[in-house]
Amino acid sequence: MLNPFFKNVGPFNIEKLLHLTDIENKENFKNDKIYNVSDLVNATKKDLTFFHSKNYSTFASNTKASYCITLDNLSHFLPTSCKKIVVKNVLLTMAKITKEFYPKSIVDDFDDSAKDISKTSFKKKVKFGKNVLVGKNVKIGKNCLVGHNTIIEKNVVIGSNCSIGSNVILRNTIIKDNVNILDGCVIGKKGFGFFPNNKKNVRYPHIGIVIINEHCEIGCGSTIDRGSLSNTIIGKNTYLDNQVHIAHNNKIGDNCIIAGQVGFAGSSTLGNNVMIGGQAGVSGHLKVGNNVQIGGGSGVINDIPDNTKVMGYPAKNLREFLKANR
Repeated sequence: MLNPFFKNVGPFNIEKLLHLTDIENKENFKNDKIYNVSDLVNATKKDLTFFHSKNYSTFASNTKASYCITLDNLSHFLPTSCKKIVVKNVLLTMAKITKEFYPKSIVDDFDDSAKDISKTSFKKKVKFGKNVLVGKNVKIGKNCLVGHNTIIEKNVVIGSNCSIGSNVILRNTIIKDNVNILDGCVIGKKGFGFFPNNKKNVRYPHIGIVIINEHCEIGCGSTIDRGSLSNTIIGKNTYLDNQVHIAHNNKIGDNCIIAGQVGFAGSSTLGNNVMIGGQAGVSGHLKVGNNVQIGGGSGVINDIPDNTKVMGYPAKNLREFLKANR
């Protein structure tokens, strides 16, 4: 499941799609229809995907997508069943194509459908504070609490036995049972994805959602961005301290403990039982294994294998760090 909320206005004929997005292509494609855009792993034969880095060559060689936006020097990794569309800037091209399929995903204006919870069907089933607003297409389970000045915008699902604090904003988010969202969190907004331009920066559409699994706690003032072409996921029984930022497409495992002011760049994966000390930073497109411990203030810029303790910048094996800093 990607985003069940944004409307897909496809399918598009492949030639028309390339024409709409000003993509020059030397191949003569058939009148194939493209029904959706997706990442390399989740794409089906009806989808168009993208491949922009050799780091994803294994995924590229196994993709089921019928078409792929890629670079000339990467095209040989793709299977013969996947037709290559070679461009100079893969991500910028995908931004244009994704916008054609999901034109409303590029904007994150406030939800003008939201109204006071006392005027909705939730007034009898939810215990709520003052000035709580709820948008359309919202579902809330049993025994939930919602604090003062909180806005649950359209397209949010909240499970049972959840506590949503005061001054919280939720959108494009699915929250499972027994989750605590503390005061001041913003969850489900679009991520920090754009292409710098001297005249006008080009935004990348974010069509994913945020999924927070059972028994999680999200600390005060934390922000979790929805995914771009995949979902941002928080695993079961994971606890975030205050002022943690999780960028788009991150996958956080089960039973993780993340201390205050930790920041994650986009598209990294954390294993299970990971512990991260305060003010550490994790760069994008990395894989952190299971049972990893990362010391406070560390900067993670490389993959970390299972059962490893690291510290410092760049983060290195704890024994090496202590030896170098005696």
